[in-house]
Amino acid sequence: MELKLKTISKDGIAEALSKVELYRYLNEPEEAESICHDVLAADPENQLAQRMLALTITDQFEGQSSDRYAEAEKVFQSLADRYERLYYLGLLQERRAKAQIRAGRPVHMLIGSFQEAMRCFEEAEKIRPPHNDDAVLRWNRCVRLLEKIEHVEGESEETLLEDHDIAPVEMMRRPGGRSGR
Repeated sequence: MELKLKTISKDGIAEALSKVELYRYLNEPEEAESICHDVLAADPENQLAQRMLALTITDQFEGQSSDRYAEAEKVFQSLADRYERLYYLGLLQERRAKAQIRAGRPVHMLIGSFQEAMRCFEEAEKIRPPHNDDAVLRWNRCVRLLEKIEHVEGESEETLLEDHDIAPVEMMRRPGGRSGR
């Protein structure tokens, strides 16, 4: 049997795109990505498929250098609508930073990514379609994340300066299995 990809019919694109959404909801981004490639093989200019392809790539981010950030960015940059380009480039920055947080990267190093996301959301907000507050919602989420980061960092600094920081040394001097005075 010859291993060769088959092309879907143009009539099947709408149904295929609905399956992309389903697989994304099921947290199966690789399946969703595969379908996006099939749609784009049949209709290379399909903006919805391009957008969903890049989203499925961001769904797979793990905060590692192997994340396909540049690939997703290239797809989002190719979107025809300026609002969508800005909005999704902001979402790309936000998702990248969140993945890096989950991977254990120092949160203070990711503030610039959130700020870049917010810059994109702010620009998108200026040209948003009527009744579309998506950029505002994403902006607000970034603000809340940054507030949380500042709060956590503030707690860490306080903890470092408190007297109980030396407790382990004091515990080592106590009797009961530890070196005593």
